[in-house]
Formats: sequence, structure tokens, C-alpha cells
Amino acid sequence: MKSESKSNQWAGASLLSAVAASLCCITPVLALISGATGIASAFSWIEPLRPYLIAITVIVLAFAWFQKLKPRKEEEIECACETDEKPSFWQSKRFLLLVTVFAAFMLAFPYYSSVFYPHHKTETVAVNPVDIKILRLDIEGMTCPACNFEVTHAAYDVKGVLSAKADYATGKADIRYDTTQASSQAIIQSINTTSYRVMNKTSDKKK
Repeated sequence: MKSESKSNQWAGASLLSAVAASLCCITPVLALISGATGIASAFSWIEPLRPYLIAITVIVLAFAWFQKLKPRKEEEIECACETDEKPSFWQSKRFLLLVTVFAAFMLAFPYYSSVFYPHHKTETVAVNPVDIKILRLDIEGMTCPACNFEVTHAAYDVKGVLSAKADYATGKADIRYDTTQASSQAIIQSINTTSYRVMNKTSDKKK
């Protein structure tokens, strides 16, 4: 029964690390749904730790399965109480499988979080080309695809933004906007209300 108990402990640890690894991506979605924008940056400090938490989750889960599947020692087999007693659901492989699936679901959250954000369609509007500018920003803290959605959503919150695109791999965002309705400062302020920070305005040029 000791091996079963250890397996459960490792499963619980992997679950916690998987949830922790996804908190930086989940809280902005919760903020969007609830309207409580203040919680969006509550777990932003976890973002740099995400790769380590993912590694911990994988390692801990692998060890939990090792504990569950490894052959029992002779003294464990000889224990009549262990051979006669059917393990509970919480000590079964099914429970560990559910934990593994849930952990994978949490770790993959950044890649499907777009379903929670509204899709902004580029509208054809009568805008004088002279009034259109493209703002390129260097943004700190973007680490996964979910970050792209949050940054672009914040940019679209500013009236006059015509299109927005962010790339966590380069840490940059390009925002096309109508200068008669929006300003670069308003766009930067909107993005800064998220869990990310605009570090530099590399360009603000005419279309």
C-alpha cells in the first residue's frame, strides 16, 4: 500500500504544478469573463517559471506512473491484506490517468485559450490613408500563444484600432490605428493594464 500512497502523492504534486504553470494564462481569461481586470496581473510573476513548472509536471507524472506500474516486491505480494483488498478508485490507474489527462489539458491551455477571447474581424471602414499609422511595440512578459490573444484584445479595446497582431516569440506587437480616433499613448496604456508591459515604442509610422 505504500507504493500506492506514494503514487497518489506524486499525482497530486503533478496536478498542482500543472495548475501553477497555467495560472499566468488562466487568470487573464478569468478577468475577461468576470470583468475584474485587476486580477489579470495577479500571477504574472509565474510566467518566467512556466518552463520549469512544465518540466516538473512531466517528471513528477512519469515518476507517479513508475510507482504505479513497477513490479511489487515479494514481501508486498506476501501481504494477504494487500492481495485480498481491492484498491479504491483514488489508488487506481484510472485516477492517475484522469490526473494525467487533466494535467495535459492545463499545460495545453495557452494553445486553445483563443476560444475564450472575442474574435475581432477587420472591418472595412472609410478612413483617410493619411490618418493611418502602424505602431510597433516591444512588450515584456509574453511567453506563450495565450499572451498574443491578451495583448491584441487589449489593443482592440481602444476605439480606432483597425488591426492588431502580437508575437510572443519576438516580443513585439504591431497595431494599425486611425490617428483621428486613437493615439499611441492610449494603446500603450490599454496594453499596460494587462499582465504585460510595453518596454519600448520601436516605431510609429504612417501606413
